[in-house]
Amino acid sequence: MSPRGVVIPDLRERLFAAAERVVAREGAAGLTSRAVTAEADCGKGVLHTHFAGLDEFVAELVLDRFAHSARQAEALDEKVGRATVAENLQSVVLALLGALPPAVVGLALTRPAAALRTREGFQAGAPAFDAIQHAFAAYLKAEQRAGRIAADADTATIALALVGTVHHLLMTRVPGRGEEPETVIGRLLAVLLGGSPPAAP
Repeated sequence: MSPRGVVIPDLRERLFAAAERVVAREGAAGLTSRAVTAEADCGKGVLHTHFAGLDEFVAELVLDRFAHSARQAEALDEKVGRATVAENLQSVVLALLGALPPAVVGLALTRPAAALRTREGFQAGAPAFDAIQHAFAAYLKAEQRAGRIAADADTATIALALVGTVHHLLMTRVPGRGEEPETVIGRLLAVLLGGSPPAAP
């Protein structure tokens, strides 16, 4: 255990990652402040020293993961003209699903006070699905200008369909059951980008 009074580097991320492991292993019911600090190998009071309580902690975890996901989506602009449009989008969508595991998203749904704090964070401007959708649309427009997407493709609707599918998978996916996300997203992109020109050799 970390010695009392010693500053722990990246404490927030350490606690967030510990909470994700606890929920993945024990479900939302197993998430307590003591379970998180024990998993993070920290003192029992550390979580309450840095957060007003478990509900604020859960809200901050969800907001942090959405912000991280939005940054991943925004990084698509660095992939314009590289690989294929479908490959670039699929890699980011799968990364989003990895950064927002269903167990974590479900946390806020099972704790009304955490859900309220999360909504307040989004209303205050924290990145959410709209930021991810905007990043998808901007990337698709750039690829369209580059001639890698059909000129008449509805990039805004493609972005909306992708974000809607991500939202659906986050809310309903049960790991190990049903089709793998790679299969679902690959099939969706084949339909959405069916008229796109092939990648440059």
